[in-house]
Amino acid sequence: MATFLYKLGRFAFRRRAFVALMWVALLTLAGVGAATAPAPGATSFSIPGVEAQKAFDLLEQRFPGASADGATGRMVFKAPEGQKMTDAANRAIVDRAVKSLSGGSEVVSVADPFTTHAVSKDGTVAYASVRYDARGMELKDATRDTLKKAADDARAAGLTVDVGGDALQAGAEPGAAGEVVGLALAAVVLVVTLGSLVAAGLPLLTAIIGVGIGVSTITTVAKALDLGDTTSTLALMIGLAVGIDYALFIVSRYRSELAEGRDREEAVGRATGTAGSAVVFAGLTVVIALAGLAVVNVPMLTKMGLAAAGTVVVAVLIALTMVPALLGFAGRKVRATGEKRRPRGSEAGASAVSAASGQAKPGPGVRWASFVIRRPAAVLLLGVLGLGAIAVPATQLELGLPDDGSQPTSTTQRRAYDLLSEGFGPGFNGPLLIVVDARDSDDPQAAAASVTDGIKHLKDVVTVTPAAFNKAGDTATITVIPDSKPSSTQTEDLVHALRDQGAEVRSDTGAQVLVTGTTAMNIDFSQKLNDALIPYLGLVVGLAFLLLIVVFRSILVPLKAALGFLLSVLAALGAVVAVFQWGWLGGLIGVEETGPIMSMTPIFMVGVVFGLAMDYEVFLVTRMREAYVHGESPSQAVVTGFRYSAKVVAAAAIIMMAVFGGFITAGEAIIKTIGFGLASAVFFDAFIVRMAIVPAVLALLGKKAWWLPKWLDRALPNVDVEGEGLRTRDDAVSAKDADPDDDRELVRV
Repeated sequence: MATFLYKLGRFAFRRRAFVALMWVALLTLAGVGAATAPAPGATSFSIPGVEAQKAFDLLEQRFPGASADGATGRMVFKAPEGQKMTDAANRAIVDRAVKSLSGGSEVVSVADPFTTHAVSKDGTVAYASVRYDARGMELKDATRDTLKKAADDARAAGLTVDVGGDALQAGAEPGAAGEVVGLALAAVVLVVTLGSLVAAGLPLLTAIIGVGIGVSTITTVAKALDLGDTTSTLALMIGLAVGIDYALFIVSRYRSELAEGRDREEAVGRATGTAGSAVVFAGLTVVIALAGLAVVNVPMLTKMGLAAAGTVVVAVLIALTMVPALLGFAGRKVRATGEKRRPRGSEAGASAVSAASGQAKPGPGVRWASFVIRRPAAVLLLGVLGLGAIAVPATQLELGLPDDGSQPTSTTQRRAYDLLSEGFGPGFNGPLLIVVDARDSDDPQAAAASVTDGIKHLKDVVTVTPAAFNKAGDTATITVIPDSKPSSTQTEDLVHALRDQGAEVRSDTGAQVLVTGTTAMNIDFSQKLNDALIPYLGLVVGLAFLLLIVVFRSILVPLKAALGFLLSVLAALGAVVAVFQWGWLGGLIGVEETGPIMSMTPIFMVGVVFGLAMDYEVFLVTRMREAYVHGESPSQAVVTGFRYSAKVVAAAAIIMMAVFGGFITAGEAIIKTIGFGLASAVFFDAFIVRMAIVPAVLALLGKKAWWLPKWLDRALPNVDVEGEGLRTRDDAVSAKDADPDDDRELVRV
């Protein structure tokens, strides 16, 4: 591995114009594809195997057209204080609004609240429902403008008016200001770490190019593959973070190689062969984690994972090829580690830097590593107990999916949600749809009546509509309005109670009862993700454990890496629960509504955090492994690893935190939650697990940390991440130079 990447790095350095043009061409091609691609529509949402999905599929068969996926809008009106919506003046305002909505080319139907009895009992709130023949993301701007104008006109006439539903649906909008601040902070960290604007600009430039290619490609195929805006946002988030970090690892190693007196081409080759090997394996763990989301068997989640994994692959390839090419263009503008000035036209400065560095005072990384080695048990205990305490709130984790009730109060969708809750009760925003499949029943009418009677006696039920049969008379639908809001545990209990009752009805009448609707689908989705979390965790950790055995040629080091990751992700989930579910310090990051955590947050965090945690593990511990293989004692190898890698790992972690933190300002709740969770996880993993727990464990284990059974050592492929092959090559060259009469061929590595 090291030798191959060494040659690749030198090739990219020598053929830098070709390599740079190739990547620019790919970026241009992807950009053109994105610009000319058809606009993506609203993504379909399906969860194979769950009851709510089976009911939706049955409705499509038995009620053709009833489950059409066109957009809906719900215009909610509230009368002024002391008035009612049934007053003549207010009724006239609503009539004008309904009439103006009916004329749109994409409108299928408009339900007048006074003919559909959509007026609250106290008469203060009413709503008009609008159905369209296009999905929310595909509606024409003119259609949305008509909806907004109708609301504005009714509002100007004196009513309180807001619009819910997905007719005003917009794409996910990560906070642009937050992203700019995050990138600006990343730039500052890079300048401090690498010592020059040019060196700092390389990781930013290559990361932006990689993300541009990845996100543009996703946009190009979004329509064909049914990809949503959230897919691009998450790919952007992860691609930026790993793209900057991978380039930083290679540039930092390049500067170290220059400081040891090597010329620039050789330094590029060495950096790509050693740090590049760490980048390859770190990237592989991220790809494994993201692609592994497919085991959950939720198409939307699978697509998100594969898209983000593709962006990571692009980031790895750019780090291995374009970074060396740009280092060739930069020339002396990227200086050796510790170098301030160098004589123009001379390479002697590198040797001077190397000599001076040997006499320099130990840096903070070395001092910290020495401290940990002296007190490993205390550091280990403190780190584990601290993360364990932060993880405690995760035991109270509640999962759900966002609805209009989780939107900021500044949005019209949220205000419409609140008005409907005020006028019709909190459960009105989350009706449950009961599907009675009576095809195998002797008396379908009696079966449906039995279901209806049973529902009326259940706790937390406000309204039950009469059964409505299809034309064939073998399938009926019943609408149930709960007494509690959609995301409450009471509504979840009601769904389970309805399903338990359905099992009894089937045994008595032969009719099958299925519970569906958006609320039931959300509950089933959360349960499916809960059930898949442990198998997914086992798959991802197991595959990465095997990969790390190959990298480190050890059993205990990969085991320690996996256990440390579990501590990190549990602590991050604890922080997410404390902020987004309990509301602790939520006001500082704009959390306006506490409630259940987005269902996909835990499993997505497990995938992403595991991959990112392995980034730091591979880059930090391969330096230790490299020093140990080259003859240093286990304790000294830990110090050496920190001497060369601690500053870079710390900088990489701060950059990732800055990038992820920029997404906390997003309007989409899922993006905000994941951004906060990933930023927290990076902090816990980099600064507590990798910087404290890892050296403490290695100090306690000593030589046992690097133990590997001989039979397994012989069976494993030698990937040479530490660059031992490059050292063998140096020894062969030195021997040839020392004995010019020796005509033996150099060892080919």
